[in-house]
Amino acid sequence: MAEVWIMGEMLVEIMRPESGTDMDVTGTFRGPYPSGAPAICIDTVARLGHSAGIIGGIGKDGFGTCLMKRLKADGVDCRFVNESETLSTGTAFVTYFEDGSRKYIFHMGNSAAVQCKAPEIEELGDVKYFHIMGCSLMAEKQFAGEILKVMDGVMKKGGKISFDPNIRKELLHDPEVFKTVQRVAANANVFLPGEEELLLITEEKSIEEAVKKAFQNPALEILALKKGSRGCTVYTKDASYDMGIYRVDPVDATGAGDSYDGAFLCGLLEGKSIEETMKMAAAAGALNTAAFGPMEGKISRETIEAMIEKGEL
Repeated sequence: MAEVWIMGEMLVEIMRPESGTDMDVTGTFRGPYPSGAPAICIDTVARLGHSAGIIGGIGKDGFGTCLMKRLKADGVDCRFVNESETLSTGTAFVTYFEDGSRKYIFHMGNSAAVQCKAPEIEELGDVKYFHIMGCSLMAEKQFAGEILKVMDGVMKKGGKISFDPNIRKELLHDPEVFKTVQRVAANANVFLPGEEELLLITEEKSIEEAVKKAFQNPALEILALKKGSRGCTVYTKDASYDMGIYRVDPVDATGAGDSYDGAFLCGLLEGKSIEETMKMAAAAGALNTAAFGPMEGKISRETIEAMIEKGEL
């Protein structure tokens, strides 16, 4: 059974090949690429040699086959991926702009991506970490409820919860969804937000106060504050650690944070120090950024070790 499980949307991504073309302009797209933040994260865990499984849904179509081929080839346990006979695989269209911003069009609510049930918790075995992405909670209310069932079951069995809010403004349109995001944050052992996400969830105005408020959750052990090109600061109850990024020629930042999450969990599973774990995660994020496509980075144990040894932070 897998050490790390994740439940969330499985998508293919169809992308503008160059920045600056808005969605309302006729032009070229590239893809499909296997994607969905949960799938990117769990694929990274598997590629780094840990047992990893995903709970999700795909359609019985070519896009679903695209996803399953990649995940299975990389060693992800897909036994709880439901293949719908009637609904199509979820898709996300994305375009980039010169300032680094992105726009998405998601097709999830009426797709197989959010139409699966939580398995019985006993079927998942001895779960070390159940990782949750905020975008999955925002996709569809019933789907979010199924994710919460797994979260509650894992906690009862003594497993840990890791949470990346991964908030998509295109999906955050219901106050009840925001309450669900806050509920998960209040039960997280490992919390991996961006700066704006941390301020939004804690409803504080400064990072210092937001961090203090986050640690009012007695279960919280680690808060990894992701700061994009400025690196990351990791907080524990007693200390903080700063780290920059590994320099690469950036090609596509989609999925970098998700790969960061997966590698961070691997470092924790291996009992590495906070600094060593941060290096693993930073290397995975950089490798992801260096390739076009959300899951196309050359991430492996060997490439991460080589980047850390090179040491250009």
